[in-house]
Amino acid sequence: MITIAIDGPSGAGKSTIAKKVAERLSVEYIDTGAMYRAVGYKVSSLGLDLGDEKALKDMLASTDIDFVSGDIILDGVCVNDKIRTSEISQMASKVSALGPVREKLVELQRAMGKKKSVIMDGRDIGTNVLTDATYKFFMTASAEERAKRRYDELIAKGEIITFEQVLEDINARDKNDMERELNPLRKAEDAMEIDTTGLSIEEVTDVILKNIVTSEE
Repeated sequence: MITIAIDGPSGAGKSTIAKKVAERLSVEYIDTGAMYRAVGYKVSSLGLDLGDEKALKDMLASTDIDFVSGDIILDGVCVNDKIRTSEISQMASKVSALGPVREKLVELQRAMGKKKSVIMDGRDIGTNVLTDATYKFFMTASAEERAKRRYDELIAKGEIITFEQVLEDINARDKNDMERELNPLRKAEDAMEIDTTGLSIEEVTDVILKNIVTSEE
């Protein structure tokens, strides 16, 4: 059984690469970022006041998040498309800084990692969630390239937005993620750093797979 942790800022390509690696190695992909987005989506849908800790804890107690064949299921409903908007992106960053939210989701993530071989991506997988992961990687890229990737993704889905807005969102998320009090975004000391700027999905996937295969030999 192996566990793989992939961390890095928003738009670095973590989820795309993690899915590719999971497929090639036949391990379970756990999209932790999507879990925070799902909570952010629920908070936004309910109009919940993030300052009301009791209401937040009550909401979390009745929240169920699972993955079924790559789909994220929130309280029994698939929310794949609903959690990928700029609004939910910002809300996900906000809720991820809240103690009760992180405690709930980290508990679920650690339990998943003890049951089977998994690959997880997020902001603090290697530094907090799976500190004893078999392999750790830290993926990054320039803010401009990450914004271009996210912009193309949103436009393809029909969202009306400018590149400047997406870049601003990326920079804001970077600031929030790196400066938050609870488990800020940082590279684990034992993680391999990969700058994905200018690299294709297959090239980054190959770098990770070669590192894993070499280590296993």
